[in-house]
Amino acid sequence: MSGIFDVIYEDGDLVVVNKLAAVPVLPDKSGDESLKQFLAKSRPGKFVEPAHRLDRRTSGAVAFAKNHKSLAALSEAFRQRRVSKTYWAVVEQAPKEASGSLKHRLIHDGRKNTSRAIAADRPGETRGDLSELHYKLLGASEHYWLLAVQPIQGRTHQIRAQLSAAGMPVRGDLKYGARRSTRNGLIMLHARSMSFELSDGKALTITADPPPDEPLWSAFDAVPQASAP
Repeated sequence: MSGIFDVIYEDGDLVVVNKLAAVPVLPDKSGDESLKQFLAKSRPGKFVEPAHRLDRRTSGAVAFAKNHKSLAALSEAFRQRRVSKTYWAVVEQAPKEASGSLKHRLIHDGRKNTSRAIAADRPGETRGDLSELHYKLLGASEHYWLLAVQPIQGRTHQIRAQLSAAGMPVRGDLKYGARRSTRNGLIMLHARSMSFELSDGKALTITADPPPDEPLWSAFDAVPQASAP
């Protein structure tokens, strides 16, 4: 374990890592070293390119292609929504129902890098992109609740904005209304599992464990098991 990532799956075409630290997946204007750069250092001269992204402060599974053909296949799978992703989110308020769906219009502000979620059924509202997610309550601790979440579209900050708009900010997510930050700099939103089928028929399901330096994850009975709505 590097403290930044663990390799959790690898074959001749791709490598999937578990992102464990608050680093960007690709280099950005912050100048901080990225997950891609950390991974590339471990295999000098080898091709590694992410097929998708996670927010800097989100942990979990990220798939990297090891060649251009694999990158094209993975990118196409994400574009065609042939990739199913389940996130775990620890939230500060209990959901009103043990399972359900949230539907909003998301308006992204590129300058502030935030997304505003507006109720999709608001009369006359046409701004933003229709966004939907499904959730299921997996467990509860004394002050927090663990949800399994499946976003349908995968828009920028979709889970964070929609859960916040529903009164359930993600623990540590100050940008979307959380009470306080976490010690490791991450928010408690974790890309738990990823299932996809590539054009050559290869089907994979990959599961990533939550960061070990956040003890709250172990407060939920559901943590040792992969779960989905």
